[in-house]
Amino acid sequence: MRTPALLVIDVQNAIDDPKWGRRGQPDMERRIVDLLDAWRARRLPVIHIRHDSTDATSPYRPGTHGNDFKAEVAPQPGEPVVDKRTNSAFIGTDLTDVLDELQVSELVVTGVLLENSVEATVRMAGNLGFHVIVPEDAVASIDRTDHRGRHWPAEDVHALTLAILDKEYARISDARTVIETLP
Repeated sequence: MRTPALLVIDVQNAIDDPKWGRRGQPDMERRIVDLLDAWRARRLPVIHIRHDSTDATSPYRPGTHGNDFKAEVAPQPGEPVVDKRTNSAFIGTDLTDVLDELQVSELVVTGVLLENSVEATVRMAGNLGFHVIVPEDAVASIDRTDHRGRHWPAEDVHALTLAILDKEYARISDARTVIETLP
């Protein structure tokens, strides 16, 4: 029987800081809550990833309000929290050990930012042999400007990043479908 783990990446108060600009996918937190409710009801593993920025100006730096998990997705007692300092949740952390201990081979990855920490974690997970699912409505992107000065709306960044990850590193789905197919 498969044991899917739910990863909630960097859903901390810092993501609401104005420095990030406009974020797409305004229902992301609600979809993560739906997934958390389903996981917790089935007693499946939930792992929270907390970004502890080493940048003194980052809203994600430890000891600040921004470093706290958003209340609606905060860990419950017994749910592992993995602290990271880079974009990938696998680099410099004990995430692989946690997954091995839980005997997890499938990851459902949620959180922010899709084009940053989520993408880096998904790529690494795929390369490590995990079966990865990304619910497109439980991850979010922000507006970006490329090196040529072209503005890319968050919705386009989101769609392109999902297209790049699809089939190569992960299967793209949505929260409802993921919940309906849980063991």
